[in-house]
Amino acid sequence: MANLITIARLPLLVGIVLFLYSPNPILRLITVPLIIVLIAMDTVDGIIARRRGEESVLGSVLDIMADRIVELVLWVVYAHLQLIPVAVPIIYIMRGITVDSLRNMGASEGTAPFKTMQTRLGAWLVGSPWMRSTYGVSKLISFAGLAAAHTLAAYAARGVVSENTVSLVLTIFNVTTWISVTFCLVRGLPVIIEHMARYYSSSAAKSPSADDGDPAKQ
Repeated sequence: MANLITIARLPLLVGIVLFLYSPNPILRLITVPLIIVLIAMDTVDGIIARRRGEESVLGSVLDIMADRIVELVLWVVYAHLQLIPVAVPIIYIMRGITVDSLRNMGASEGTAPFKTMQTRLGAWLVGSPWMRSTYGVSKLISFAGLAAAHTLAAYAARGVVSENTVSLVLTIFNVTTWISVTFCLVRGLPVIIEHMARYYSSSAAKSPSADDGDPAKQ
């Protein structure tokens, strides 16, 4: 059930994107509650998985996959619509590919992605409910707010609201967007540091020492 909810987010995302590109302000406005539902489904699938005992490595991987698709598609669409700088999706894409590639090392060993952190600080930044919730809320506010600003732009084109109002709203949610970017980088850095340190430690442990190859010291 939890995995079905996770996967169901993808067709909903497609509908939201289609509505965002519509010139009709009503359809654009509909995207605001739909985005709230889309993000809320991420919480719902986790709750159901825990209550039904459906937590698994596959579920964790699917959850991160859906999260990544949702955020990257929306950031790219918003950049294409000129609501945010193109630097935002670029940062998310670079961070996402790097972190997910490193997490796959743990997933291949049967470890859930959020449970690969070994240090207390890293585990808190990446997997604590507070950090995950705060990060999720920051993205929700940004995604829904930018959709609202996009809706106001459609109404401004019809003379219903002023351009100054649109600019003010867009500025506010660009600020929340950069707050989300900050969370993104702060939560991604521990994954990179710990996995790289683990890799080099493992490589050093497997490599023969210089003394082992020196006949004079044997």
